[in-house]
Amino acid sequence: MRFHPPLEEGRLIRRYKRFLTDIETVTGELLTIHCPNTGSMLNCMVEGGQVWFSRSSDPKRKLPGTWEIAETPQGRLACVNTARANQLVEEALRAGVITELNGFTALKREVPYGQEKSRIDFRLEYPDGAAYVEVKSVTLGFDDSRVAAFPDAVTQRGAKHLRELAHLARQGVRAVQLYCVNLSGIDAVRPAVEIDAIYAAALREAKAAGVEVLAYGVRVTSEEIGVDRRLDVLLD
Repeated sequence: MRFHPPLEEGRLIRRYKRFLTDIETVTGELLTIHCPNTGSMLNCMVEGGQVWFSRSSDPKRKLPGTWEIAETPQGRLACVNTARANQLVEEALRAGVITELNGFTALKREVPYGQEKSRIDFRLEYPDGAAYVEVKSVTLGFDDSRVAAFPDAVTQRGAKHLRELAHLARQGVRAVQLYCVNLSGIDAVRPAVEIDAIYAAALREAKAAGVEVLAYGVRVTSEEIGVDRRLDVLLD
C-alpha cells in the first residue's frame, strides 16, 4: 500500500486527549493533527521523534492531517494508524500473502456474529465452509528485544473477541486470531501478560479451544507499508 499523496515529515511535540497530536513540520509549521489510535501507544512514541502524517484536502475537516507513522524510542518505525491494519490484511489476503488463509471464494467485512453481539473483521468463504478472522494491530515493542506484545493497554473488547472465536471453534467453525504487527524489526509476538493478564489467559484458552493464532509482520517505510512475512507467536 503506497501513500497517496506522499506522507509529510515532522517532529512530535506531544500527544494528548488521546486523539490530538501537536507536531512541527520540517518547514517549521506547527500543526495539531488527528491521532487515530485508541491505545496507550506505550513504547511507541518519543517527544522530538520523527513522525509522518497524511495531510487532508477536505476543507470541512477540523484537523488538517492524520498521524500515520512514528519513530519509536527503540528507533523502529510503527504505523500508529490502527485503521490501516484491516486494510493491510485485506490487501495481503487478496494477494495470497497470508498462505494459511488462501483459497477463499468470497470475503466479507464487519459481519455480525457471536453470543456477545460482536462483528468479525473478515468472514472468508471457502467451498467447505467459512472462516472468521479477527485482526489486531500490534505496535508495542521493547528495548533489546525483537518480540512485540499485545495489548498495550487493558482491553475488555479484545478478550470478548477471543471468547467469541473460542465459541466458534468449539462448534467446529474455523476461527482465526491474526496479529498484524505494524512495527519494524520484529520476529515474534506474545501476549502482554504484564499489562492484561485476563487477555493473555483468554488467548491461551482460545488456542486450546481450537482457534488458530497467526501473526504477520508489516514492512513500514514513509513511502509504503505492506504485510510481508510470517512471525512466530509465543504463548508460553
